[in-house]
Amino acid sequence: MKSNKEYIIPFIGLKLGFHDFIFEIHDAFFEEVEYSIIHKGNVKVSVALEKKETMLIGEFHIHGTVSASCDRCNDPIDVPVKGNYRLVYKFDNETSDDESLIVLHPDAYELDVRTNIYELITVSLPARLVHPVGECNEEMIELLQRYSGKPDQVEEDFDEDDDWDEDDWEDDEDDEDDDPVDPRWAGLKNLN
Repeated sequence: MKSNKEYIIPFIGLKLGFHDFIFEIHDAFFEEVEYSIIHKGNVKVSVALEKKETMLIGEFHIHGTVSASCDRCNDPIDVPVKGNYRLVYKFDNETSDDESLIVLHPDAYELDVRTNIYELITVSLPARLVHPVGECNEEMIELLQRYSGKPDQVEEDFDEDDDWDEDDWEDDEDDEDDDPVDPRWAGLKNLN
């Protein structure tokens, strides 16, 4: 991801306390990201940055809409994104494994939030990006049904309102009677 002065906060000149920044994210932002799962977007990101003696604390508020690919038919889908996140920027020479703690070199004087903004927008996406049932590309759904081996389940498998019930998880013992078992495994079953 290229650096852009528009997303750099020169914190060295800021007084201790809170400072507000607003970033308007548009299509060009996502086009510059290699292998981005987001194609387009219109997102407002407000950052309340608290400067302290030894660290910076950023409260990121994200609200908007992005365009990505549907997990079912691969056509574009508009997805609302929304979230509040806290990132702590600490001055140190050692790295950290904590995802919400970002280590800055002690000599750093500015903060590039471009990568942070992209990552926070990405984690704001739902786990599954799918069109409502019936709105997917019909040609793609037909191809999926033809080659999946389960022609009636393609759209049902991706139903957004689908909740997992205990009934979905059948006992393996019930399946043993239906499926043929390799005789070598059947012989091992009787060993105790």
